[in-house]
Amino acid sequence: MKHLCPDWKLITDQVMGGVSTGRLERHEDEQGCQVYRLAGSVSLDNNGGFLQMAADIDPPPAGARALVLDVSGNGEEYNVHLRTSDLDRPWQSYRTSFIAPAEWRQLRLLLSEFHPHRTEVPFDPAGIRRIGIVAIGREFAADVSVRSASWA
Repeated sequence: MKHLCPDWKLITDQVMGGVSTGRLERHEDEQGCQVYRLAGSVSLDNNGGFLQMAADIDPPPAGARALVLDVSGNGEEYNVHLRTSDLDRPWQSYRTSFIAPAEWRQLRLLLSEFHPHRTEVPFDPAGIRRIGIVAIGREFAADVSVRSASWA
């Protein structure tokens, strides 16, 4: 399993005039692991509707079949967006979703389950260059934490 060490950054719909508000916090958990927490309020006002923690990453090694995330949260549904070097528009991605459980859980997201969003370009995992954990598409209180990410 190849571990990723993303340098997560906060992106909100305010980049396009939306009014969602959020924060990205970093702390150590009881085991000494770095935890990143995305929290805030997703609003659909002003054509908005997302909060995101995103990071540039190295592509998966040859033969990798899944993205493994160690997550916890508030029981809401979130997206994982992957961007590849084949995409040139900010709204294009390959997506899947997950429920952020109240207790820490390791999620194995098969690369074959990521679906294209607003692109006709076939998904080539070898070109992955960016990952996003995204609260999107409906009004709700976002609260999701990630303490590890890896390829398997």
